[in-house]
Amino acid sequence: MEDVAVRRADADTGRPVVPEPTGLRRLRIIVVLGALIALGPLTIDMYLPALPSIGSDLAAPEATVQLTLTGTLVGLGLGQLFIGPFSDVVGRRLPLILGTGLHVLASLACLVAPSIAVLGALRVVQGVGAAAAMVVALAVVGDLFTGRAAATALSRLFLVMGIAPILAPTLGGAVLLSSSWRGVFGVLAGLGVVLLAVAVLALPESLPAERRQPAHFRPVLRTYGKLLSDGPFVLLLVVAALAMSALFSYVSGSSFVLQEQFGLDQQSFALVFGAGAVSLIGASQLNVVLLKRFTPLRIVITALVAATAAAGLLTALAVTGTGGLLGFLLPLWAVLGSMGFVMPNAPALALNRHGEAAGTASALLGACQFGLGALIAPLVGVLGNDGPAMAIIMTAGAAVALVALGAVLRLGNRTVAAA
Repeated sequence: MEDVAVRRADADTGRPVVPEPTGLRRLRIIVVLGALIALGPLTIDMYLPALPSIGSDLAAPEATVQLTLTGTLVGLGLGQLFIGPFSDVVGRRLPLILGTGLHVLASLACLVAPSIAVLGALRVVQGVGAAAAMVVALAVVGDLFTGRAAATALSRLFLVMGIAPILAPTLGGAVLLSSSWRGVFGVLAGLGVVLLAVAVLALPESLPAERRQPAHFRPVLRTYGKLLSDGPFVLLLVVAALAMSALFSYVSGSSFVLQEQFGLDQQSFALVFGAGAVSLIGASQLNVVLLKRFTPLRIVITALVAATAAAGLLTALAVTGTGGLLGFLLPLWAVLGSMGFVMPNAPALALNRHGEAAGTASALLGACQFGLGALIAPLVGVLGNDGPAMAIIMTAGAAVALVALGAVLRLGNRTVAAA
């Protein structure tokens, strides 16, 4: 018999007592969720080494090519707003299967896109498909875990998911050695098929019928209204979204900064990009250890202070051109590492407040994160697609996130303060 720990009913939400997965069952669920949630990062990152060649092939300027990344992030954000509530009504499996199938079809269409405009539109659809995997994975965590257990589960999830941004540019670079940028989308279609099989065969339903929301439009609006009227929840969404903005500024600008400003080739870029992902993932796993001694809130506060300081140093070095490539990478990796502590804990704090609507709450969280990312991606290009542009955006994101977290503390909310 599988070992389970009984979870108490939430005093605020009245959620029923349900068994919380432990042992091998917990490990299996996290591995499956990590594989599914990796579809988003793979979709975002795998074609990064090909951005300059896409521009050349389709006769598009750099800023326009970056809009294809923006399209993906828009799809990821908007898709979650619909898929999250849908999963609260029908359960988690059906939206996941339909969304992943849509991703496969969009990837095949990208393979033959005739222009940058068509490619950008298809990337929006591709993002909507990937959104299903991401929002359902977070919702399943909300269904099965609470409090520190949720933060720990998300940290483990980031470990599995983190393999994707490390491997994606490297895999994309390898595809480019024997194919054009179009081959990258063929590989993405194949990966989507594999993950669709995982969704069908390996993920059990985590939302029983008695906990599902009514299949009506007005209750969905009421649920969104309830979430948006919760000040601490909204501020925690802002913190989580701004933490992701640092990552998206890195994703959006890194291929141009590292390849064009610092002269790295596609393979060297993939290795350096992967090193940044290692910093992010390593921090998320150290977070599991720290959660045994510190609350998620305490960790987020400390990490945001460190991120703001490191981003400020990065900006100073980038603007003055001090330190060359190493002077740029070391503080950059420090910022990414700091965000590795924020990214599991801020969502866990937010989702813990509304476990009764985990799908909708996860959707709103994802929409905020990727919606802001959609704004950040072209902003790096508008500001110059160079090191200073990336650094300034990272600094602003970390500083504003710290201010937002301070506002949460000033509200004196017991649920957040005790977390």
